[in-house]
Amino acid sequence: MNTQSKKRKVLFLCTGNSVRSQMAEGFLKALGGERFEVKSAGTAPAGINPRSIKVMKEVGIDISSQSSDRLDLQMLDNADLLITLCGDARDNCPIVAPGVEKRHWPLEDPSYRVGTEEEIMDRFRKTRDLIKKYAEDLIAE
Repeated sequence: MNTQSKKRKVLFLCTGNSVRSQMAEGFLKALGGERFEVKSAGTAPAGINPRSIKVMKEVGIDISSQSSDRLDLQMLDNADLLITLCGDARDNCPIVAPGVEKRHWPLEDPSYRVGTEEEIMDRFRKTRDLIKKYAEDLIAE
């Protein structure tokens, strides 16, 4: 008999669904996949940023097969927990159904950074590492 409780449905939301929400989806699937059903979406999806794929591969997580999806009401209605990862998504997200918990992880978008490629990649790595910590904290709850 399976006494395991049902998986908690988590939806990560940001504007482009290209960097932060993709990394968050990858981490939560990899680290807590047995306890969570994870999706990510964007209000204006822009495809997965190749730098996101690269920095996640550096820590052994392949997000290249994930998709950059447009947010729809069914996604919102099916979530147990909605986590926004940018101010725009937090401020402009449609109202969620009763019982859906809403949180915000305040993360800067590293794709807007300028500098050398290594400086930009360092910003992506810092964002990745922050997201990993947030994901580990969520799993530990």
